[in-house]
Amino acid sequence: MAAPGDTLLDRLGRWIAGRLQEESSGYEPYTPSDPETLRRTLEPGDVLLIEGNQKISAAIKYLTQSTWSHAAFYVGDAMPEPEDGSERPRLIEVTLGEGCTAVPLSNYRTYNTRICRASGLSPEDRDAVVAFMVGRIGLRYDLKNIFDMLRYFLPTPPVPVRWRRRMLAFGSGDPTRAICSTLIAQAYGQIRYPILPEITRAPGRASAQSHYSRQEILHIRHYSLYTPRDFDLSPYFRIVKPTLEYGFDYRSILWSSEAEQEGGSAAAPE
Repeated sequence: MAAPGDTLLDRLGRWIAGRLQEESSGYEPYTPSDPETLRRTLEPGDVLLIEGNQKISAAIKYLTQSTWSHAAFYVGDAMPEPEDGSERPRLIEVTLGEGCTAVPLSNYRTYNTRICRASGLSPEDRDAVVAFMVGRIGLRYDLKNIFDMLRYFLPTPPVPVRWRRRMLAFGSGDPTRAICSTLIAQAYGQIRYPILPEITRAPGRASAQSHYSRQEILHIRHYSLYTPRDFDLSPYFRIVKPTLEYGFDYRSILWSSEAEQEGGSAAAPE
């Protein structure tokens, strides 16, 4: 049913967004994390990378040359408990159809995920980043930007590698683009935390001899150019694996071949 004041462009935009968010068949995660272990491992400020299986995910994976097509931001208990008794939303994300929303962690219990954690983040800056993301809840993606969305219908668009990142940033000026990594990068940019800084020499000093003149200056790129995989590649974000955080002893693993041998031994006559 059309909302009051809807235009043909609004309805077309919603239809395109819906098609792009349809899930592809045949997706099977390799090592999805146990939801409870994932919750115990995550800390406010963490970035959760997700291997999506929507139609839009295929284009994002291709354009970024990465497994990760989506990023969500963990806020812990910053959001209130739902009055209906449902699961508390602990992730903030941006999707094409809904814009910036808070969702429960269980939304991604069947997906491959990766935790990226900003190293050395102070409690004050952590609170500032969380507050920034919470304050953006409700922002909407501009569904009238039809051409901005149509590009995602090409799973492997014929775009040279050097232009692919720019293709993701091209389009709506609204910060709530289809890729949540842009909003997360903006949040960390507010506290001047580096993700993937560009390193350049000071202008006009390339031939100078002193160490001071040759020093490299870090430039934080504009947030619109960040993609999910940048948090994975960042030298300043640590990869946290739930299976290792609470102790792991490889000697305690029972391999299938060993189990079969034990089962056969137990069944053998004396």
